[in-house]
Parts: sequence; C-alpha cells; structure tokens
Amino acid sequence: MDEEMKMPLIGDKFPELEVQTTEGKMKLPEAFKGKWFILFSHPADFTPVCTTEFYAFQKRYPAFKKLNTELIGLSVDQVFSHIKWEEWIKDNLDLEIEFPIIADTGGIANKLGLIHPNKGTNTVRAVFIMDPKAIIRAILYYPQELGRNMDEFLRMIKGFQKSEKEGVAIPANWPNNELIKDEVIIPPASDTKSAAKRKKEYDCYDWWFCHKKA
Repeated sequence: MDEEMKMPLIGDKFPELEVQTTEGKMKLPEAFKGKWFILFSHPADFTPVCTTEFYAFQKRYPAFKKLNTELIGLSVDQVFSHIKWEEWIKDNLDLEIEFPIIADTGGIANKLGLIHPNKGTNTVRAVFIMDPKAIIRAILYYPQELGRNMDEFLRMIKGFQKSEKEGVAIPANWPNNELIKDEVIIPPASDTKSAAKRKKEYDCYDWWFCHKKA
C-alpha cells in the first residue's frame, strides 16, 4: 500500500527534496542549512502578475539576505522556461534574478499541496517560511489573480527573529501597531504570583496584556 501523502504543516520539518533549479540540482532543506528560507510558488513563467512578484522579490533580496534569509521559487515549468524568463526580466526590466527557481513537473507541487483543483492546474501562490532548523514556521496561500506583498514576508522574518531572541509575541501590524506601536507583547503569566507582579514590571492594559519596548 502506498504511503499516504501528507501535506506539510506549520511545525513540521520541511520535507527532503532533490530539485532541479536554474542554479543546478539542489537538495532541500540541506542547501539552506543554518539559514531562514522562503520557498514560494507562482502559477507560470511569462505571466504579468508573476513577473511583478519576481521583480518585487529581487528588489528586496538584499534585505532578505541581511536577515540570513534565502529565497527559492517554484512553478510547473521547465528549467529552460525559467532561464528564458529570467533573461526577459533582465533585458526588459533591467533586473537580474539572483535566487534559484525550481523546475517542477508536478510531483513537488503535489507533495507540498501547491495545486488546488478549484483554482486550475497551475500552482497557486503559496509561501513556506522555514527557520534555520528547516522547521516550517508559516504557510500562506494566495489565489492566482492576487499578487503578494513581499514587505509582509520581511516583516514576518523580522517578527520571528525578534520573538525567538527576546521570548516575546508580535502584535498585529507590528511595528506599527495601533495600540502599542513598535513594542512587543510579554507572554501571559502562568501563575497568580507572576500575574500580580506584571503591572509593576511592564506597561499593561491588564495582567494578561503587557508590553515592552523591543
């Protein structure tokens, strides 16, 4: 009996894959060992929304690298198509794509749950964010007709790294939260003694909602 295919979930280790890319064969997640990395799928090469996304990702690539984060794209296209599309972007938009793109025949896309039948046979705009231990920290799906906001992915990486370093939680729209601006949230107290001390130690709306400067 075939092993049941299970889509990876938040908290899982990213599955081991050998992939063909525009930079040659790579083994994932081994190729990004010790780094954060974002794997994102796009419906197809030579399409307008995808072109705007690749342009946006590349413009922010130096900012991702400063956060110890790598990018890798994917679509169900041949590597020759990826290379030609990269050439078109360089020749027509004056921007060189510096991160690899996976060429897939559908096997990887199906394994990662990137093809949603009600949205056609192409991959949806999925995003997987992995930490340096290759643990999946976030998964996002967008329909084919809606381009992504790459600044949100930068914000997420910064938030994850801040949360890990300081043991805090990140509020909505951080660092521009409507209540506490660029501050971060202290995890809730786990006992009555700690709860009683909270308002003396931090700025609080109540003992369960305390915050501090990042």
